[in-house]
Amino acid sequence: MNHKRVARIMKSLKLFGYMKKRKVTTTVSDQKLPVFPDLVGRKFTADKPNQLYVGDITYLPIQDGSNMYLATVIDCYSRRLVGFSIADHMRTSLVQDALTMAKGQRGDLKGTIFHSDHGSVYTSNAFQDTCKKLGIRQSMGAIGTSADNALAESFNATVKREVLKDSKTFANQLICRRDVFRWCTRYNTVRRHSWCRYLAPVVFEERGSVILRSAS
Repeated sequence: MNHKRVARIMKSLKLFGYMKKRKVTTTVSDQKLPVFPDLVGRKFTADKPNQLYVGDITYLPIQDGSNMYLATVIDCYSRRLVGFSIADHMRTSLVQDALTMAKGQRGDLKGTIFHSDHGSVYTSNAFQDTCKKLGIRQSMGAIGTSADNALAESFNATVKREVLKDSKTFANQLICRRDVFRWCTRYNTVRRHSWCRYLAPVVFEERGSVILRSAS
């Protein structure tokens, strides 16, 4: 008996499945490590690309009870996802890989601000070293206050809602990686964003660069 038939029978009997909500902690702060000042103050805007970024880690639930994790680097000017990394762990390399991708997309990150929460991966010496090498200034909001990184939190909710749709979990890790990667690509190039005057982030940046050149 496959799952579709089970679903039909349960529906006819007015039975509903119950799944205990999975609690996953993606922010583990380390009080012993340095805390960076909040350079953003909940103002997630920028005059042009490559000035201010926000980032976070969110979990992607798998049917077998495991999780994949998505690390992001989002440009506050256009909401473009310039860097991301998907893995089955939350080690520092996850966020380093996302930042490395952002550098590959932008070419240079010197002088930019990267805002995050106080997760141990973001306060780690390895990540701080990566930021210093790239010329990035780190910024962090208050501990335990999601509003201080609301843009990244909103993105996390959107990707889960639009990729999972009516499902609670991904069938397996391979499908998770594939579907999230496809969505991230579509998010940048096709999906219209209200912030971008209902243009895709990449299109918004391209049109914005024309306006900036014309004004200079």
